[in-house]
Amino acid sequence: MERSNGVLLHPTSFPGRYGIGEFNEYAYRFVDFLVDTGQKLWQVLPLGPTGYGDSPYQCFSAFAGNPLLINLDQLVSENALSADDLAQAPRFPAERVDYGPVIEFKNAVLRKSLAHFRQHATPDQETDFWTFCERNAAWLDDYALFMALKDAHGGAVWNTWERDIARREPSAVKVWRDKLQTEVQTYQHLQYHFFKQWLALKRYANDKGIRIVGDIPIFVAYDSADAWAHRELFYFDEDGNSTVIAGVPPDYFSPTGQRWGNPLYRWDVMQQQGFAWWIDRCRAAFGLYDFVRIDHFRGFEAYWEVPASEPTAIYGRWVKSPGYELFHAIENALGKLAIIAEDLGIITPEVEALRDTFEFPGMRVLQFAFVADTKSTYLPHNYIPNCVAYSGTHDNNTTVGWFESLDPATRAQVLRYTGADGSQIHWDMIRLLMMSVAGMTVATMQDLMGLDERSRMNMPGRPDGNWGWRYTPDMLTDAIKSQLAEMTAAYGR
Repeated sequence: MERSNGVLLHPTSFPGRYGIGEFNEYAYRFVDFLVDTGQKLWQVLPLGPTGYGDSPYQCFSAFAGNPLLINLDQLVSENALSADDLAQAPRFPAERVDYGPVIEFKNAVLRKSLAHFRQHATPDQETDFWTFCERNAAWLDDYALFMALKDAHGGAVWNTWERDIARREPSAVKVWRDKLQTEVQTYQHLQYHFFKQWLALKRYANDKGIRIVGDIPIFVAYDSADAWAHRELFYFDEDGNSTVIAGVPPDYFSPTGQRWGNPLYRWDVMQQQGFAWWIDRCRAAFGLYDFVRIDHFRGFEAYWEVPASEPTAIYGRWVKSPGYELFHAIENALGKLAIIAEDLGIITPEVEALRDTFEFPGMRVLQFAFVADTKSTYLPHNYIPNCVAYSGTHDNNTTVGWFESLDPATRAQVLRYTGADGSQIHWDMIRLLMMSVAGMTVATMQDLMGLDERSRMNMPGRPDGNWGWRYTPDMLTDAIKSQLAEMTAAYGR
């Protein structure tokens, strides 16, 4: 890894007048900010179409993009929307995503885009669209039909649909595909624009020396095109219900564990198929990103299996995964990949051995460092070059919020370690990261801005109220730019 620094900022957090961040002018301004301050990395959360709870870790597809991120003004400029469609946009909050009204407005507008595109598209634009559909048919056809079916069933979960289409019987698929042809093409069309806009933004960043760190969850959502289209890959009963589900045992974040509810993979079936689904997923991910952080990496060595009937994740068991076989298959198919292992939580020597065999860098989170002694691997003096170090992640409090919540003894320990008075604790912590030998370091945008717990992105276990933080243009000040640029240069990042 090149010695580098970067910023964690999900695109939903960009400014803009339509209630949620988009691939808009502020996205390009952010890339310019990274360049001007000497950064080399931009880390995002998963970019998939969000479902329950608006979480980017619970998506309707492991391959598709989130239409809410599409730049509406660009659709107008490309004759895929009318300016009149945007004239009556509501006044949305500037500093938070109010997902309900945003989804209602954007979905209504985006549904008009296919008809407008059909009427106004040039022959080259039409060819480009159909070429995209053909190249991505392996996942796009299932996803577009799945979403059209959800709409036709009032948003109901797929296992409540008519039995023949819930089981994806070929005759039912044909009937519904013909019946919902326009709706299916609408979802294909939105994916076309998502990928076109994101890849243009990525090229802009790459051309300026900024590499994108992406993020993919280890598991898929139950209510997803992946689960519906590939039932054989998951532990489902005859009616499509999960028999066991994913989670983690009680830990730092929750005394009852986290009952994620994701369906668990039939690793035996995946292995019989040569891990084709995972190879396709990694191929797709590296089409979108330069690095890929795999969330919950320890699940590739062993995962916490919870009976679906259990209300919490307390009562479960560890089940072994074929991690070595999987990553060898991926490497044989795609070559050596720039994967980052999210190795937080209950990490065993077996997990570390799997990570190190493939030379994947692990993660260090500075907020986890301050315990009773100085042996913690999260303390900067214990870092190794092959790791990615963070002030905090999307699951943590902001650094200011975290520091303000500490008990007096731990706060005193932090001050001793930083050698500072705590008045600029966010910069003190970022400085510790940058001084370390960690190959890559990343700070959240909230920490660069010195924001408190009100700007936290996610609180694990909280069912709603997450993923909403946004900033306004005036918050990205010249003082922040100057401080970040000077620090990055001083520590050779």
